[in-house]
Amino acid sequence: MQRVLGVIRWMSDDKPHAAGTVDTGDTSERVGMAVLRERGLEPEELREKLIDAIGAEFTTYYYYTNLRMHLAGHEDYKEITEDARLEDRAHFELVAPRVYELGGALPNDIREFADRASCPDAEVPVPMAGDGGFDTDSLSAAGILEVLLEAERCAIRTWSEICDMTHGVDPRTYDMAQRILQEEIEHEAWFVELLSMERDGEINPAGHFVRGEPGDAPLSTNRRFNDSA
Repeated sequence: MQRVLGVIRWMSDDKPHAAGTVDTGDTSERVGMAVLRERGLEPEELREKLIDAIGAEFTTYYYYTNLRMHLAGHEDYKEITEDARLEDRAHFELVAPRVYELGGALPNDIREFADRASCPDAEVPVPMAGDGGFDTDSLSAAGILEVLLEAERCAIRTWSEICDMTHGVDPRTYDMAQRILQEEIEHEAWFVELLSMERDGEINPAGHFVRGEPGDAPLSTNRRFNDSA
């Protein structure tokens, strides 16, 4: 204890966080991973789940491009799908750096990355025709909306699991996952509303409207944190 100008200041030579299980200068280990182990979370297990999760976000971005293209004559549906498509890409970009922080890397082979995705492929729900296009005679907006809806539901389950894994243990990953989860829940609400009316003629409000800018990703975009990301 030290008194300076009548003010008591507590001073200590004890710096409990100055050193830990990772040796000084050791670049083969990461304190950010060590503290997770100390709290009971295996960072390697989390890292692999994140790769699977963002594999789904990345492939969904691709599949949603195709689904959006085939919502012919439904410009309102296209607009909502475009928001979800671009926001799924934002989810991938938000979490990809975390994989590297946890000592990992994205697969070098994009086919391996797609195969690891935690959700099924969100394909156009009709077979390809012989001319290289789709058999559009049996394709409907309702069929596409159902694919979109189920893709969002898989994403909700995926990010809910990651939130459960990291809550109270890994605040950095939890922050990312809960922001993504909130947007996925909004996406589900959008497609519930659209499918309810298109297929069943029922009013089932989402409570949300289209984004101000396409794919604004108000909760998950990297832009507000790093303009170069």
